[in-house]
Amino acid sequence: MGTTVLSLRIDGELLDRLRNHAAKRGMSVQDYVIQTLMRDDFDQRFQTAVEETEKFYGVT
Repeated sequence: MGTTVLSLRIDGELLDRLRNHAAKRGMSVQDYVIQTLMRDDFDQRFQTAVEETEKFYGVT
């Protein structure tokens, strides 16, 4: 799997917050943002799977 560059324009305050969150975890801002996006994507896919399972079994 290849990589692609994504460029974002964010204000200084948000960048400072991202730096702080990343530093608490010993990560770079780039790694922190990527991990956050991947986790959010997983959460959405997991929730969809739960909903589909509930529909299948008739649980509401």
